[in-house]
Amino acid sequence: MSEKKNLNRRRFIKNSIAAAGIFSIIPRRVLGGTGYTPPSDEITKAVIGVGGMGQGHVRYPGERLLAICDVDKGHLDSTLAKVDKEVKGYHDYREVLARPDIDVVHVVTPPHWHGLIAAAAADAGKDVWCEKPMTRTIGEGQKLVEAVRRNGTIFRINTWFRFRGTFYHFGTPVKPIKKLVQSGLLGWPLKVTISETTGFAWKFYWSGKKNLVPEWIPDVLDYNFWLGPAPYKPYNHLRVHVKFRGYWDYDGGGLGDMGQHYLDPVQYFLDKDDTSPVEIEADAPPTHPDACGKWRKIYMKYADGCQIILDGEAKDKNVPYIEGPLGKLYPGFKSDIPDLEKKLTAFPDPDPQITDFDEAVRTRQKFALNEKNGHRSCTLVNLAKLAVRLNRKLYYDPDKQMFKNDEEANRYIHQPMREPWVM
Repeated sequence: MSEKKNLNRRRFIKNSIAAAGIFSIIPRRVLGGTGYTPPSDEITKAVIGVGGMGQGHVRYPGERLLAICDVDKGHLDSTLAKVDKEVKGYHDYREVLARPDIDVVHVVTPPHWHGLIAAAAADAGKDVWCEKPMTRTIGEGQKLVEAVRRNGTIFRINTWFRFRGTFYHFGTPVKPIKKLVQSGLLGWPLKVTISETTGFAWKFYWSGKKNLVPEWIPDVLDYNFWLGPAPYKPYNHLRVHVKFRGYWDYDGGGLGDMGQHYLDPVQYFLDKDDTSPVEIEADAPPTHPDACGKWRKIYMKYADGCQIILDGEAKDKNVPYIEGPLGKLYPGFKSDIPDLEKKLTAFPDPDPQITDFDEAVRTRQKFALNEKNGHRSCTLVNLAKLAVRLNRKLYYDPDKQMFKNDEEANRYIHQPMREPWVM
């Protein structure tokens, strides 16, 4: 777009807003302004949360880092020492969102902050790159989807297996799996088993410790701010920095850590981006109200009969990854269908996707894994977590996104946030 056309576009947007008599936050990359650089030349970003995963986001190429934020002064200072001098450090993410020169915000906090900060970033006119899981609860996901749509935000979840890379230990990318499923050669409905046998470890070492003893809070950590919307519980070092994954208030154990990585591609190749399972059941020992633990199996069934089985024990060493009435698929793309790869050449490849986030930001087209399908795959994670916690069969309405005749389960959808935090 020429500078003249770009200017006319910005004037049109401003005049339309003024004529309508409404208030809206327009991203810097759309309106421009003093010192404006066209988005084809540069995208600026901030990273909120620069602990373990945050270090990777600081280094992602293609964007110019202007700000980092963390409630742990140790994390903040050590990261500032490694980045360009123009990068400014912040304690409060709201100061970052107030900067008009930042286009993209990377949300790399523990999951209990994801929905709240990502929605606030969208309302501040930023595009959002969010760590997985997208949100800690189904209700936070619903509100985040609303915020993204309301603001025209470009949004992505930081998991990529549906569109690039080898799918963990399965041995192939997801694309040929998608092609096989949509070919119909396996038949329908399908059963997908996710276990260590089929290439996916559930990381049960993310189990929390029970009855934590209160400890002194380190001087560098603002623990109250770290807790944020989560219920107040006395500080123990196991609650924060990596170990937080073992506690329901902040994540969901191995399900929270790996669930969206493992389940989003399944949702994609089963063509379930617009729906959710209707029945969910867990085989698990009684759970602790604070600490996450192990589970044996989780069963999820869709209205059309397709099933996803999360197998935490992996006792069946011969289980196929995908099983249908006409055939089976095993890791390494091995199958009991004769001449499978030759037969697949007769079928079309899956539809192309926008898999470059910077391209999505510049063109304002949805990224391959966005708020819509990301919310649905995160809902798979949150349904599984809740089945483990309640340890009984759940019936879910994927259209209303509520449990059927189950007041107790529905209370987990919109869990209250600790004051003063609200979405």
